[in-house]
Amino acid sequence: YSYFKNCHKKTKTKNMSNPVEQFNAYREKMNTQILVDNNTVIKRIFNLDTKAFQEGALDITTKELLGLVASAVLRCDDCIKYHLEKCHKEGLSREQIVEALSIATLIGGTIMIPHLRRAYEFLEALEA
Repeated sequence: YSYFKNCHKKTKTKNMSNPVEQFNAYREKMNTQILVDNNTVIKRIFNLDTKAFQEGALDITTKELLGLVASAVLRCDDCIKYHLEKCHKEGLSREQIVEALSIATLIGGTIMIPHLRRAYEFLEALEA
């Protein structure tokens, strides 16, 4: 649900050419449409996601790095963007994020490289 929460709120964006703002606006718009159906299974999955990324035996930053690596290995660009933004907001350094992405690329193989390029592009937008 953390990936999907606040989807019912309207967002005001100043510059829709910003890839971070575009991604967040699209995610909110589509999550609103998804949640309108009030499907129990989907709502439970969203809720499970929220709970999984809360503080526990692992701290939030570790969980976000794990989410980033798993998303990269699975080659989910939306998931990579989401976890990049969360890592950035949690205060992880570029060096920490890049090291996590390097592990993902090692595990995922060269097929990961196009996703790595898009991850770097999004990270640059976050740092701008």
